[in-house]
Amino acid sequence: MAAGKGKANASKPKTAAADGEVDAFLAALQHPARDLVVALRGLVLDADASIAEGIKWNAPSFRTRDWFATTHLRAKAGVGLILHFGAKKNAIADSGIVVADPSGLLDWLAKDRAVIVFRDAADLAQKAAALQALLREWIRAMP
Repeated sequence: MAAGKGKANASKPKTAAADGEVDAFLAALQHPARDLVVALRGLVLDADASIAEGIKWNAPSFRTRDWFATTHLRAKAGVGLILHFGAKKNAIADSGIVVADPSGLLDWLAKDRAVIVFRDAADLAQKAAALQALLREWIRAMP
């Protein structure tokens, strides 16, 4: 019975509104681009109503059915957003996937993950619409 209960909880998205986990993390975050992280968070959450958030891999992360994006706080300049296909390895890691990226935002790190780096608030604002469209495509491609 415990296994079934854990499985149900694992599929239920966590939201900051429910427990304040991400808000607390950001309040304590000492990062030179903290405001950029906050702005990026807002854009990601506004991309689709199905997106929830939590802290995964010690950073603000986003999910629908599974985790698909994690804020990269260790980028050499600015802030990155790593897009992936879940917390566990799946078939996409071997086969790869095609995701429409007409603006060329993605820098592929492997067959199953890519990063987008935002240098500053102006760069994020310039890429905002393309980012949100790309996030919706990524979510549709999720296994």
